[in-house]
Amino acid sequence: MEEKNIQSQIDALDKKLDLILSFVNQQRLNSTVVEDLVKDLSIISKDVYDSTVEELDKRQVELNPSELTDLAISFLRNIGNIKKILNLLEMGMDLSKEVGPIANEVIIDFTKQLNVYDQKGYFKFIKELVPIMDNIVQGFSPKDLRELADSVVSILSIVKEMTQPEVLSTVENAVKAFNSMETESVPSYSVWRVMREMNSPEMKKALGFGVTFMKNVSRDLQIKKESIN
Repeated sequence: MEEKNIQSQIDALDKKLDLILSFVNQQRLNSTVVEDLVKDLSIISKDVYDSTVEELDKRQVELNPSELTDLAISFLRNIGNIKKILNLLEMGMDLSKEVGPIANEVIIDFTKQLNVYDQKGYFKFIKELVPIMDNIVQGFSPKDLRELADSVVSILSIVKEMTQPEVLSTVENAVKAFNSMETESVPSYSVWRVMREMNSPEMKKALGFGVTFMKNVSRDLQIKKESIN
């Protein structure tokens, strides 16, 4: 019975010893692989270094070891900033992916709107405005434009008053009356006939309109002259 227990313990020790030997062998293999990798990397690094030195020598570039050290220290010191920049670049790329389709839609809509303007003749109209602008530039000096700028408020006020319904109606009636006249066959009036016509209601109303208009103009001129003085 005791011999069986001893034999079982010996078998267990053999298994453990086999495991230990297997582990040691695996570690030796790993160490060998690492050594081979280090040797290969050393050879590659040396080749890269030699090639870099040769290329720098061809280009007549001199490297200062202290500057390289400072550069490496600066790089390590600013790893956090570099990471922030990379994060910003990544955010920018994500934003460009999201904005890209929207920008394409905007460009398509803008192109369609330009086509609508072209169909309506906007661009042809603008093209015809160019000779007008040339004539304005050639016909007016910078001094004229400055004087126009000083008087633009008064000009706009006059235009505003002229666009009042009463004024437009009066001008329209005057134009219609002028167009209805036959200028080639206007009758001649003697002094006596003029005096007789002045007694007509139409002439009395026209004279009243003219006198009232002249009085109003004279009054406005007097008010403006007093305000200047």
